[in-house]
Amino acid sequence: MPETDRWLSEYGDNHREIANPAAYWPAVLLLVIGTVGMLWSLPVPDAFRDISPVLNWGSAFLMASVVYYFILSVALAIGMLPFVVAVSVLPAWLAASGLPLSGVSLALFALAVAGLWLGHHASGGLSAVFRDIQLMMIGPAWLLSRVYRRLGIPY
Repeated sequence: MPETDRWLSEYGDNHREIANPAAYWPAVLLLVIGTVGMLWSLPVPDAFRDISPVLNWGSAFLMASVVYYFILSVALAIGMLPFVVAVSVLPAWLAASGLPLSGVSLALFALAVAGLWLGHHASGGLSAVFRDIQLMMIGPAWLLSRVYRRLGIPY
């Protein structure tokens, strides 16, 4: 089984019995946004700032995610690029707005964990939530793979 199918299959196996999809699926996206925002707000070495003003732990995490998506599947990686760009724009906008990036990101992360728990409370509870946190960057790719399957796009 190719690596892409293995990861997507493992993620899908853990999500067959989502109790509340309306709370769960937005929570998957909020988890990524909140995590990237918290990483974005961490102090960075001067060497990062010398390279680029937007190079930080959050943007480095997103860059590593894009590289990993390209390793898994070029088609999925191309499809994930708008999502990655959107996820990077929000913390940059929050940081520039004067709002407390770490506080807003922590609140989004807490909302995400609550949504994940609501989605899993009948089929795995807290252990399933921790597994979702581990696989947070596979979740959006898994959602995209489902869209690709419906549209007949190979990945």
